[in-house]
Amino acid sequence: MANSKSVKKSVVLLCGDYMEDWEAMVPFQALQAYGISVDAVCPGKKTGDICRTAIQQGSHHYQTFSESRGHNFILNATFDEIEASKYDGLLIPGGRAPEYLAMDKSVQELVKLFSSSGKPIAAICHGQLILAAADVLKGRKCTAYPTLKPVLISAGAHWVEADTLAKCTSDGNLITGATYNGHPEYIHHFIKALGGTITGSDKKILFLCGDYMEDYEVIVPFQALQAIDCHVDAVCPNKGAGDICATAVHDFEGDQTYSEKPGHLFKLTANFDGLDASSYDALVIPGGRAPEYLALDESVLKLVKDFMEAGKPVASICHGQQILSAAEVLKGKKCTAYPAVKLNVVLAGATWLEPDPISRCYTDGNLVTGAAWPAHPEFISQLMSLLNIRITSLMRNNMAFCVGGKIEP
Repeated sequence: MANSKSVKKSVVLLCGDYMEDWEAMVPFQALQAYGISVDAVCPGKKTGDICRTAIQQGSHHYQTFSESRGHNFILNATFDEIEASKYDGLLIPGGRAPEYLAMDKSVQELVKLFSSSGKPIAAICHGQLILAAADVLKGRKCTAYPTLKPVLISAGAHWVEADTLAKCTSDGNLITGATYNGHPEYIHHFIKALGGTITGSDKKILFLCGDYMEDYEVIVPFQALQAIDCHVDAVCPNKGAGDICATAVHDFEGDQTYSEKPGHLFKLTANFDGLDASSYDALVIPGGRAPEYLALDESVLKLVKDFMEAGKPVASICHGQQILSAAEVLKGKKCTAYPAVKLNVVLAGATWLEPDPISRCYTDGNLVTGAAWPAHPEFISQLMSLLNIRITSLMRNNMAFCVGGKIEP
């Protein structure tokens, strides 16, 4: 006897050492927040292994991008166990990893299987080198990081010039982007290609930023919300639209506390001075080291109080709760945070909720709190729920058959 059961749509994220940090983690966590299962794999590695990432960014002072070490990315699946037929799409980050992954026959075969099945394939930046090596670009519209133009044309692609580094193109099941600047459109196209429908996203969301906020904790929710058509602004006291905030890469590398490395430079989109907080539907507070000093700014504390008193959603992660504590808005609230911030939270009158596992988030009324960036999928999903944002049609119906009293797919 056959029964139909619904399961999450699932995709493969093809990883490698020194893939670009944002180009791996932003789609990885954003898609999970939307309800899509993402398996991150790398040839020659297994579940729990690490891929090192690279932070790549341009500069007006140099003729090409710079590179530095990013976060350590933990794989959650094993490459040799991947069966393309069981997945609904494929994502390929950029960075330097595609240079060597493109030479791997098993990688080429995996890409060919997705291509021949017509399933969505999304590649960004230098990831299109893998598409060229797999010989799946003939006659297809394609953009990429500008330096890939000669090789993609040689591979038979119809090259689409990247007039900005946020350029994206969509041609049938193929989605390509120039760099992580284009993530919102790139991820949006991928959701649509998977059959997703977005509703309730006509929201304005404000991010409270500062120098050395955590790199992932600003960019992942920022671009994840942009990708589903929210209007998202980022502000910082004493800075204006177009100004830069430095970010910090916080990671666990065997020491008694997290390590810190320089992160990407993050561009603000609006002015803090003269801000009309009443025009926004929600506030997001990233963690990192910025909250330490932002918590001393009376204008920041007033902004937080205004959102909380209005009952609008406030989502704060990691050390961001230092600001909530200083603003005296936690009394009687249930709250989690990075464990070292527990003292701030408890002294502010909140009930402490243990972040176990570290990916756990909690919602109490209009307040969403998380402990650290591994919690982003829950963090973003719970904020979306408060804002009544929905993404539907991301489930797949599988047929199950009753065999000897057991249900088998």
